[in-house]
Amino acid sequence: MQKREQGKSGGSAGGGATPPAKRGRPFGSGNNSSSAAASAADSAAPSTLLGPSLHVHNSFADQNNKRIVLALQSGLKNELTWALNTLTLLSFKEKDDMRKDATPLAKIPGLLDALLQVIDDWRDIALPKEFAKTTRIRTLGANSVVSGFGSEYQALGSTGWCSLCSVGSGSAGIESTQQNGMAKSRFSELWLDEDSLFNLDDEGRAEKQQCAVAASNIIRNFSFMPDNEVIMAQHRHCLETAFQCIEDHLVEDEELVTNALETIVNLAPLLDLRIFSSSKPSFIKITEKRAVQAIMGMLESAVKAWHCAAAELLGRLIINPDNEPFLLPFFPQIHKRLIDLISMPALDAQAAAIGALYNLAEVNMDCRLKIANERWAIDRLLKVIKMPHPVPEVCRKSAMILESLVSEPQNRSLLLAYENAFAEIVFTDGRYSDTFARILYELTSRPSNKVAAARGIWGM
Repeated sequence: MQKREQGKSGGSAGGGATPPAKRGRPFGSGNNSSSAAASAADSAAPSTLLGPSLHVHNSFADQNNKRIVLALQSGLKNELTWALNTLTLLSFKEKDDMRKDATPLAKIPGLLDALLQVIDDWRDIALPKEFAKTTRIRTLGANSVVSGFGSEYQALGSTGWCSLCSVGSGSAGIESTQQNGMAKSRFSELWLDEDSLFNLDDEGRAEKQQCAVAASNIIRNFSFMPDNEVIMAQHRHCLETAFQCIEDHLVEDEELVTNALETIVNLAPLLDLRIFSSSKPSFIKITEKRAVQAIMGMLESAVKAWHCAAAELLGRLIINPDNEPFLLPFFPQIHKRLIDLISMPALDAQAAAIGALYNLAEVNMDCRLKIANERWAIDRLLKVIKMPHPVPEVCRKSAMILESLVSEPQNRSLLLAYENAFAEIVFTDGRYSDTFARILYELTSRPSNKVAAARGIWGM
């Protein structure tokens, strides 16, 4: 049995192949970008580009990094909007953009914490409606504007209290307003206008939510940059915020949840769940068990993008042996759900489930036994190969999973029932004939398996 440390590409002939790019990562942003592609992109004329393209000067982030951080921390609507728009442009990388001197934005002091604070500010007020304060029924003094029972704000409206500040001016204020010939905002309402603080009504909540979604999108873009991976994977506040967002996927904004989930998926190869019990300062108190439960909630979700990303996330997390103790208690649920995803007609769901099972089958003997004993597991793995799946790598991994299962003597009696199907693939499909020939050899030619061999060949 191959070690996980030797790489998951050991079953194929091209063992030295470069690792695949991250989910959604544009071409050229990985480590395997070639100089030929770079020269081709550099030589491309602007007239050949499709659609509009916005170029930002490379030194913009260096010259304005402090201003961006201060704008995020200010809480002012116009400053916050400017900073989010600027970071969205700086963090976005077009497909043919070969910038080698792009600033690793996560290394700007305080920037990642400032973005996370924008999300935390929204999370602090984004309570479900059932937890909101209910309006008290006024039975005493219902006909008076102000009763003294704490309902003046509701009685006067969202801005009615501001008129009390100008009561002393009497009719002089009204006459001055009429003389100017325009409806000027009152001085006491200046802090509520569009260039200042956010309102406390539903409109202000919606604006806060939009800012949080924009900040999560910027953090997601950061996770695609190789220079930011290590910093973000070791940033406890970043991971806690992302896991809390996917934990509350039933009540949280869908785009915010999707951005948080994709951020975790991109950081998964470097993610160690033990960070939630480390000595690093904690802001949300997420534990390892809560983090895995949040992933399981996404895996069980009916949203295709969520359960596909969760399956891919589990497959990447299990590669790190330090994450095994936290994932092992959930293996029965994981196996069952992944087998269910293989039966779905969505091809990307099948690919994500098989990719996760491919890594899970290499963990230990118990995992291989549970996968083999899962109902319909072998049938659905064979179905992916016989269809076949349009991505050859998915079919190859399905065959490798079956080869891992047959390595356990307890599984051979289950796999022996599919001997005819294995033999058919050996003689009809040259791409996977070697793998299934090894499977047949394991089933019938082992010295300790003479009885099973006779039963399989002669029907005893």
